[in-house]
Amino acid sequence: MSLPRQITGFVHDALERGRSPAEIDAALASTGWSARERADALASWIAAPGMPPIPRPRPYLSAREALLYGLLFISLAVVAFQLCQLGFGLVDNLVLPAGGIEGQTRRELNGPIATLIIFTPVFLLLNRIISRGPERELGRRSLVRQWYASITLLITSVVLLSDLVAAVYMLLGGEMTLRFLIKALIVAAVAGLVIGYYRDEMHD
Repeated sequence: MSLPRQITGFVHDALERGRSPAEIDAALASTGWSARERADALASWIAAPGMPPIPRPRPYLSAREALLYGLLFISLAVVAFQLCQLGFGLVDNLVLPAGGIEGQTRRELNGPIATLIIFTPVFLLLNRIISRGPERELGRRSLVRQWYASITLLITSVVLLSDLVAAVYMLLGGEMTLRFLIKALIVAAVAGLVIGYYRDEMHD
């Protein structure tokens, strides 16, 4: 949340004059500022004895991180999708009705395997860069990181819920098959891995 300079400036000046946070909060409340705005404004500064108010680190935007997290988001999406495709292909080749499926060959697995060979190292490399040194410290305050993580969690949650709906629909219709069940479990497992990767975002 981006606060207007007028409220953060007011809080700074009031703290500098020795006003307590309670007094500042009451003054802001009397002029119509919301509780969230008041709390965020007060949290923007640290009152230190004998020193002017110290600014707290705030979320920021970075073009470099937009590139890094954008590539991480794309590579994670590709890896997750291709893992599902590979799983589906293995199911179709191994869990077959009597007589098998005509035209089913290993070539159908080549696409997902080739994509995973390229994108998995890319994802791991980007994750290593982001999780080390200054990138790790700054990343906690990156608005770009927070947005990409939120979008990823939203999409993954929708996929997981849709997978559950499809499974219940097939079960109620008496059309549940072993092949469909395994595929639904594959989607759920991959979605769970993605949510697990971003689990820390839910506590920010």
